Amino acid sequence: MSLKSHSLRLMGTTIDLLVDSPIAEILIDDCVNLLHLYNKRFSANDETSELMTVNLNAGIKPTQVTPELLELISLGKEHSLAEPSHLNIAIGPLVNAWRIGFSDAHVPEHATIENTLSLIAPRQIIINPDEKTVFLAKKGMRIDLGAIAKGYIADRIIDYLKRKNVTAAMINLGGNVLTYGPNRNRSDNKWYIGIQHPELERGNNVGIIKVDNQSVVTSGIYERKLVHDGKTYHHIFDPRTGYPIETEMASITIVADLSVDCEIWTTRLFGLPIIEAMMMIERTVGIEGIIITKDHRIAISQGLRSKYQSLY
Repeated sequence: MSLKSHSLRLMGTTIDLLVDSPIAEILIDDCVNLLHLYNKRFSANDETSELMTVNLNAGIKPTQVTPELLELISLGKEHSLAEPSHLNIAIGPLVNAWRIGFSDAHVPEHATIENTLSLIAPRQIIINPDEKTVFLAKKGMRIDLGAIAKGYIADRIIDYLKRKNVTAAMINLGGNVLTYGPNRNRSDNKWYIGIQHPELERGNNVGIIKVDNQSVVTSGIYERKLVHDGKTYHHIFDPRTGYPIETEMASITIVADLSVDCEIWTTRLFGLPIIEAMMMIERTVGIEGIIITKDHRIAISQGLRSKYQSLY
Protein backbone atom coordinates (compact mmCIF):
# COMPACT_ATOMS: atom_id res chain seq x y z
CA MET A 1 0.00 0.00 0.00
CA SER A 2 1.06 3.59 -0.60
CA LEU A 3 0.60 6.25 2.08
CA LYS A 4 0.51 9.80 0.71
CA SER A 5 -0.18 13.16 2.32
CA HIS A 6 -1.07 16.59 0.97
CA SER A 7 -1.78 20.03 2.45
CA LEU A 8 -3.55 23.04 0.96
CA ARG A 9 -5.02 26.39 2.01
CA LEU A 10 -8.75 26.68 1.43
CA MET A 11 -11.86 27.79 3.33
CA GLY A 12 -9.71 30.17 5.38
CA THR A 13 -7.68 27.35 6.92
CA THR A 14 -5.07 24.65 6.30
CA ILE A 15 -6.44 21.32 5.12
CA ASP A 16 -4.38 18.13 5.53
CA LEU A 17 -5.17 14.93 3.65
CA LEU A 18 -3.68 11.49 4.30
CA VAL A 19 -4.62 8.56 2.04
CA ASP A 20 -3.48 4.92 2.20
CA SER A 21 -4.04 3.38 -1.25
CA PRO A 22 -2.04 2.15 -4.28
CA ILE A 23 -3.56 5.09 -6.18
CA ALA A 24 -3.24 7.59 -3.34
CA GLU A 25 -1.88 10.42 -5.50
CA ILE A 26 -4.80 10.19 -7.94
CA LEU A 27 -7.31 10.07 -5.09
CA ILE A 28 -5.75 13.07 -3.37
CA ASP A 29 -6.10 15.04 -6.61
CA ASP A 30 -9.77 14.00 -6.73
CA CYS A 31 -10.25 15.08 -3.10
CA VAL A 32 -8.69 18.48 -3.77
CA ASN A 33 -11.11 18.96 -6.69
CA LEU A 34 -14.02 17.98 -4.42
CA LEU A 35 -12.87 20.44 -1.75
CA HIS A 36 -12.87 23.27 -4.29
CA LEU A 37 -16.32 22.16 -5.51
CA TYR A 38 -17.81 22.15 -2.01
CA ASN A 39 -16.18 25.46 -1.15
CA LYS A 40 -17.82 26.96 -4.24
CA ARG A 41 -21.11 25.49 -3.13
CA PHE A 42 -21.18 26.38 0.58
CA SER A 43 -19.04 29.53 0.98
CA ALA A 44 -20.60 32.59 2.62
CA ASN A 45 -17.57 34.68 1.59
CA ASP A 46 -17.75 34.19 -2.18
CA GLU A 47 -20.38 36.29 -3.94
CA THR A 48 -20.55 33.70 -6.75
CA SER A 49 -21.12 30.64 -4.53
CA GLU A 50 -24.35 28.66 -4.63
CA LEU A 51 -25.11 29.64 -1.03
CA MET A 52 -24.64 33.32 -1.81
CA THR A 53 -27.17 33.02 -4.63
CA VAL A 54 -29.68 32.02 -1.93
CA ASN A 55 -28.58 34.95 0.26
CA LEU A 56 -28.70 37.51 -2.55
CA ASN A 57 -32.30 36.48 -3.27
CA ALA A 58 -33.42 36.99 0.34
CA GLY A 59 -36.89 38.52 0.38
CA ILE A 60 -37.08 38.26 -3.41
CA LYS A 61 -37.59 34.68 -4.59
CA PRO A 62 -36.81 31.02 -3.82
CA THR A 63 -33.56 29.61 -5.21
CA GLN A 64 -33.19 26.09 -6.54
CA VAL A 65 -30.15 24.39 -4.99
CA THR A 66 -28.19 21.16 -5.30
CA PRO A 67 -29.28 18.21 -3.10
CA GLU A 68 -26.19 18.58 -0.91
CA LEU A 69 -26.77 22.26 -0.15
CA LEU A 70 -30.44 21.50 0.52
CA GLU A 71 -29.43 18.71 2.91
CA LEU A 72 -26.93 20.90 4.77
CA ILE A 73 -29.31 23.86 5.12
CA SER A 74 -32.11 21.52 6.27
CA LEU A 75 -29.83 19.94 8.87
CA GLY A 76 -28.63 23.35 10.01
CA LYS A 77 -32.17 24.71 10.34
CA GLU A 78 -33.28 21.66 12.35
CA HIS A 79 -30.50 22.09 14.91
CA SER A 80 -30.82 25.89 14.95
CA LEU A 81 -34.41 25.47 16.14
CA ALA A 82 -33.59 22.72 18.67
CA GLU A 83 -33.36 23.38 22.41
CA PRO A 84 -30.88 24.09 23.83
CA SER A 85 -28.82 25.41 20.90
CA HIS A 86 -26.35 28.19 20.21
CA LEU A 87 -26.20 27.05 16.58
CA ASN A 88 -27.97 29.44 14.22
CA ILE A 89 -27.28 29.19 10.49
CA ALA A 90 -29.16 32.47 9.95
CA ILE A 91 -26.32 34.22 11.83
CA GLY A 92 -24.87 35.69 8.61
CA PRO A 93 -25.86 39.35 9.18
CA LEU A 94 -24.16 39.27 12.59
CA VAL A 95 -21.00 37.59 11.28
CA ASN A 96 -20.89 40.22 8.56
CA ALA A 97 -21.31 43.04 11.09
CA TRP A 98 -18.39 41.94 13.27
CA ARG A 99 -16.10 40.34 10.63
CA ILE A 100 -14.12 38.50 13.33
CA GLY A 101 -11.46 36.38 11.65
CA PHE A 102 -11.06 38.87 8.78
CA SER A 103 -8.65 41.78 8.40
CA ASP A 104 -11.47 44.33 8.76
CA ALA A 105 -12.80 42.94 12.08
CA HIS A 106 -14.30 45.60 14.35
CA VAL A 107 -16.83 46.13 17.13
CA PRO A 108 -20.05 47.31 15.46
CA GLU A 109 -22.22 50.12 16.76
CA HIS A 110 -24.85 48.81 19.19
CA ALA A 111 -27.61 50.03 16.83
CA THR A 112 -26.09 47.99 14.00
CA ILE A 113 -26.15 44.87 16.16
CA GLU A 114 -29.74 45.55 17.22
CA ASN A 115 -30.78 45.87 13.58
CA THR A 116 -29.39 42.43 12.74
CA LEU A 117 -31.26 40.56 15.48
CA SER A 118 -34.60 40.44 13.65
CA LEU A 119 -32.82 38.93 10.64
CA ILE A 120 -31.27 36.06 12.60
CA ALA A 121 -34.43 34.01 12.22
CA PRO A 122 -33.98 30.35 11.20
CA ARG A 123 -37.77 29.86 11.12
CA GLN A 124 -37.78 32.30 8.19
CA ILE A 125 -35.63 29.91 6.14
CA ILE A 126 -38.30 28.34 3.92
CA ILE A 127 -37.27 24.98 2.48
CA ASN A 128 -39.25 23.20 -0.24
CA PRO A 129 -37.84 19.66 -0.52
CA ASP A 130 -40.03 18.79 -3.51
CA GLU A 131 -38.94 21.81 -5.55
CA LYS A 132 -35.43 21.69 -4.00
CA THR A 133 -35.62 25.40 -3.23
CA VAL A 134 -34.56 27.61 -0.33
CA PHE A 135 -36.13 31.01 0.34
CA LEU A 136 -35.09 33.55 2.96
CA ALA A 137 -38.33 35.30 3.83
CA LYS A 138 -36.83 38.63 4.97
CA LYS A 139 -34.70 40.97 2.90
CA GLY A 140 -31.25 41.18 4.46
CA MET A 141 -31.25 37.63 5.84
CA ARG A 142 -28.05 35.70 5.23
CA ILE A 143 -27.25 32.04 5.85
CA ASP A 144 -23.74 31.25 7.09
CA LEU A 145 -22.86 27.55 7.18
CA GLY A 146 -19.40 28.12 8.65
CA ALA A 147 -20.29 26.29 11.87
CA ILE A 148 -21.17 23.01 10.13
CA ALA A 149 -19.91 22.99 6.53
CA LYS A 150 -16.39 21.72 7.22
CA GLY A 151 -17.75 18.68 9.03
CA TYR A 152 -20.20 17.92 6.24
CA ILE A 153 -17.42 18.28 3.65
CA ALA A 154 -15.10 15.99 5.63
CA ASP A 155 -17.83 13.33 5.68
CA ARG A 156 -18.30 13.61 1.91
CA ILE A 157 -14.53 13.31 1.28
CA ILE A 158 -14.24 10.17 3.42
CA ASP A 159 -17.37 8.71 1.77
CA TYR A 160 -15.68 9.18 -1.60
CA LEU A 161 -12.47 7.51 -0.43
CA LYS A 162 -14.42 4.57 1.02
CA ARG A 163 -16.05 4.04 -2.37
CA LYS A 164 -12.53 3.91 -3.84
CA ASN A 165 -11.64 1.15 -1.36
CA VAL A 166 -8.80 2.95 0.39
CA THR A 167 -7.20 1.11 3.30
CA ALA A 168 -7.20 4.20 5.51
CA ALA A 169 -7.56 7.97 5.36
CA MET A 170 -7.56 11.08 7.50
CA ILE A 171 -8.73 14.59 6.73
CA ASN A 172 -8.03 17.57 8.97
CA LEU A 173 -9.90 20.74 8.03
CA GLY A 174 -8.27 23.29 10.30
CA GLY A 175 -8.69 21.16 13.43
CA ASN A 176 -11.84 19.31 12.33
CA VAL A 177 -10.48 15.77 12.08
CA LEU A 178 -12.12 12.68 10.56
CA THR A 179 -10.40 9.28 10.45
CA TYR A 180 -11.05 6.05 8.57
CA GLY A 181 -9.36 2.67 8.76
CA PRO A 182 -6.19 1.67 10.64
CA ASN A 183 -3.36 4.12 11.30
CA ARG A 184 -0.28 2.21 10.11
CA ASN A 185 2.01 4.60 11.98
CA ARG A 186 0.78 3.34 15.37
CA SER A 187 1.17 -0.17 16.80
CA ASP A 188 -2.43 -0.11 18.06
CA ASN A 189 -3.70 1.21 14.67
CA LYS A 190 -5.44 4.10 16.45
CA TRP A 191 -5.39 7.73 15.36
CA TYR A 192 -3.98 10.01 18.06
CA ILE A 193 -5.78 13.36 17.95
CA GLY A 194 -4.48 16.24 20.06
CA ILE A 195 -6.82 18.45 22.08
CA GLN A 196 -5.62 22.04 21.79
CA HIS A 197 -4.70 23.93 24.95
CA PRO A 198 -7.11 26.89 24.77
CA GLU A 199 -4.55 29.41 26.08
CA LEU A 200 -1.41 28.36 24.19
CA GLU A 201 -0.22 28.55 20.57
CA ARG A 202 -1.74 26.02 18.15
CA GLY A 203 -0.01 22.65 18.46
CA ASN A 204 0.18 22.77 22.27
CA ASN A 205 -2.19 20.05 23.48
CA VAL A 206 -3.69 19.36 26.91
CA GLY A 207 -4.31 15.74 25.97
CA ILE A 208 -4.75 13.14 23.24
CA ILE A 209 -7.80 11.13 22.20
CA LYS A 210 -7.25 7.75 20.54
CA VAL A 211 -9.93 7.03 17.93
CA ASP A 212 -10.65 4.98 14.83
CA ASN A 213 -13.36 5.59 12.22
CA GLN A 214 -14.46 8.67 14.14
CA SER A 215 -14.29 12.44 14.01
CA VAL A 216 -12.90 14.83 16.61
CA VAL A 217 -13.90 18.51 16.46
CA THR A 218 -13.04 21.26 18.94
CA SER A 219 -14.64 24.68 19.16
CA GLY A 220 -13.05 27.29 21.38
CA ILE A 221 -12.77 30.97 22.15
CA TYR A 222 -9.11 30.90 21.01
CA GLU A 223 -9.86 30.10 17.35
CA ARG A 224 -10.70 33.57 16.02
CA LYS A 225 -10.80 36.69 18.13
CA LEU A 226 -10.75 40.47 18.07
CA VAL A 227 -9.01 42.61 20.69
CA HIS A 228 -10.46 46.13 21.00
CA ASP A 229 -9.72 48.64 23.78
CA GLY A 230 -8.20 45.89 25.90
CA LYS A 231 -11.26 43.62 25.63
CA THR A 232 -11.17 40.32 23.75
CA TYR A 233 -14.14 39.30 21.59
CA HIS A 234 -14.30 35.72 20.29
CA HIS A 235 -16.15 34.55 17.18
CA ILE A 236 -18.95 32.49 18.75
CA PHE A 237 -22.02 34.72 18.99
CA ASP A 238 -25.14 34.62 21.10
CA PRO A 239 -27.93 35.15 18.52
CA ARG A 240 -30.17 36.58 21.25
CA THR A 241 -27.83 39.47 22.13
CA GLY A 242 -25.68 39.87 19.01
CA TYR A 243 -22.51 39.76 21.10
CA PRO A 244 -20.00 36.94 21.69
CA ILE A 245 -21.29 34.39 24.18
CA GLU A 246 -20.33 35.08 27.80
CA THR A 247 -19.19 31.74 29.21
CA GLU A 248 -16.82 29.98 31.59
CA MET A 249 -16.18 27.46 28.79
CA ALA A 250 -12.84 27.83 26.98
CA SER A 251 -13.36 24.95 24.56
CA ILE A 252 -15.57 21.98 23.85
CA THR A 253 -14.53 18.86 21.93
CA ILE A 254 -17.04 16.40 20.50
CA VAL A 255 -16.25 12.89 19.23
CA ALA A 256 -18.74 11.13 16.92
CA ASP A 257 -18.86 8.92 13.84
CA LEU A 258 -19.84 11.81 11.57
CA SER A 259 -17.85 15.03 11.49
CA VAL A 260 -20.96 17.12 10.83
CA ASP A 261 -22.47 15.79 14.07
CA CYS A 262 -19.34 16.90 15.92
CA GLU A 263 -19.66 20.40 14.47
CA ILE A 264 -23.37 20.60 15.23
CA TRP A 265 -22.93 19.65 18.87
CA THR A 266 -19.83 21.76 19.56
CA THR A 267 -21.81 24.79 18.42
CA ARG A 268 -25.12 23.80 20.01
CA LEU A 269 -23.51 23.25 23.40
CA PHE A 270 -20.84 25.95 23.44
CA GLY A 271 -21.56 28.51 26.13
CA LEU A 272 -24.05 26.45 28.12
CA PRO A 273 -23.40 25.97 31.84
CA ILE A 274 -20.76 23.22 32.13
CA ILE A 275 -22.97 20.75 34.01
CA GLU A 276 -25.87 21.23 31.57
CA ALA A 277 -23.58 20.74 28.56
CA MET A 278 -22.06 17.55 30.02
CA MET A 279 -25.51 16.18 30.84
CA MET A 280 -26.57 16.78 27.23
CA ILE A 281 -23.48 14.95 25.97
CA GLU A 282 -24.09 11.98 28.30
CA ARG A 283 -27.72 11.57 27.26
CA THR A 284 -27.26 12.14 23.51
CA VAL A 285 -26.68 8.86 21.68
CA GLY A 286 -23.59 8.72 19.46
CA ILE A 287 -21.53 11.58 20.89
CA GLU A 288 -18.87 11.95 23.57
CA GLY A 289 -17.14 15.12 24.71
CA ILE A 290 -14.50 17.03 26.62
CA ILE A 291 -15.03 20.51 28.07
CA ILE A 292 -12.20 22.76 29.23
CA THR A 293 -13.04 25.78 31.37
CA LYS A 294 -11.25 29.12 31.53
CA ASP A 295 -9.95 28.19 34.98
CA HIS A 296 -8.40 24.98 33.56
CA ARG A 297 -10.90 22.40 34.78
CA ILE A 298 -11.49 19.48 32.40
CA ALA A 299 -14.73 17.48 32.20
CA ILE A 300 -14.70 14.23 30.20
CA SER A 301 -17.76 12.18 29.26
CA GLN A 302 -17.93 8.59 30.48
CA GLY A 303 -17.39 7.00 27.08
CA LEU A 304 -14.16 8.91 26.41
CA ARG A 305 -12.29 8.36 29.66
CA SER A 306 -10.54 5.19 28.49
CA LYS A 307 -9.55 6.86 25.19
CA TYR A 308 -8.16 10.09 26.66
CA GLN A 309 -4.54 10.59 27.69
CA SER A 310 -3.65 13.73 29.64
CA LEU A 311 -0.41 15.53 28.76
CA TYR A 312 -0.40 17.58 31.98
